[in-house]
Amino acid sequence: MMSLCRNLAVLLLFLIASPLPHSNLFTHATSTTAPATRPRIIFLTGIGSEGDDDDDDYDYEKPTVPTQVVKSVQNPLVHQAPKLCHYDFCLENQEPCDQISAKTGCLCPGVSGGDQPPHSPRIQELVPITRGGDRGKIEIRWCAPSSVVTGYKVVIEGGEVLEFEDVSRRGLVRSMEVGTNVCVEAVNGAGHSIPSDFSCMRYEYPESSDHKLLAGIIGGGVALLLVLIIAAVILWKHQMRKKSKRDSANGLGNPSYSTEGTL
Repeated sequence: MMSLCRNLAVLLLFLIASPLPHSNLFTHATSTTAPATRPRIIFLTGIGSEGDDDDDDYDYEKPTVPTQVVKSVQNPLVHQAPKLCHYDFCLENQEPCDQISAKTGCLCPGVSGGDQPPHSPRIQELVPITRGGDRGKIEIRWCAPSSVVTGYKVVIEGGEVLEFEDVSRRGLVRSMEVGTNVCVEAVNGAGHSIPSDFSCMRYEYPESSDHKLLAGIIGGGVALLLVLIIAAVILWKHQMRKKSKRDSANGLGNPSYSTEGTL
C-alpha cells in the first residue's frame, strides 16, 4: 500500500515537472474552445438607468456624433421705417409714383389698380385770373387720388365738361357766377370717380386787396371815433363832478350871508 502511494506521488511530480505535455494540453484546450465574448449593446444617451447592477455584464458604447463648431455671426437688427417715395399728389407734370418705385425701390402709398374706378381727387381752390391774357377766367387746382388715373374731367354746374391729362393738376375754365358748383373727376379704363364733398367746391369771388385795404381803413376810423367819443364823455363827467363839489363848498363856507339876507 505504501509503495503504491509512493508510485502515484512520483508520477504526479513527473507530470508536473514535464513542460511538454502541459503546454500541449493547454494549447489544445485553447484551440478547441471558442473564446467567450460579451455581447455588445449600444444605448442612446438618456435611455436606461445609471447605476444598475445588471448592466455590469455588458459593454456600453455611446454613439459618437460628430460635432460641428458653427461660428455665430451677430448681425444687429436695425428696425428702419419703410422709405416712401418722394411723390407729391398735388404737383403737376411729375413722374408717376410706380416708375419712381421701380427705379429707387421706394414704397408708393396704397394705390388702387387700373381694374377699379379711381378714388375722388381733392379740389384745392378756385382762383380768378386778374392779369394777363387769361384775365377773367378761373383756375381750378386739385390733387391726384391714390389710384391709377388716365385723365381728369372738370364738370361745371350747368353741363359744361372739360378734359385734362393725367399729369395735370390745374386747369382754366370760363368765368362763372358766384355760387356755381365745380367738381373734378378722375378717370381710368374702369370708370370715373364719384363726386364727393372734397372733390367739389362752389365758386366764391374772393375779396381783392383794395377792398381789404378800404375795409381796414374804415374799421380803424370807426374805432378811433368811438375812442374819442368815450374819452369826451368821461372828461365831461369829470368836469361836472368837480363843479358840483365846488358849488357845495362855497355854500357851506358863508352861513352869515344867508342869515343877514333873511333879516
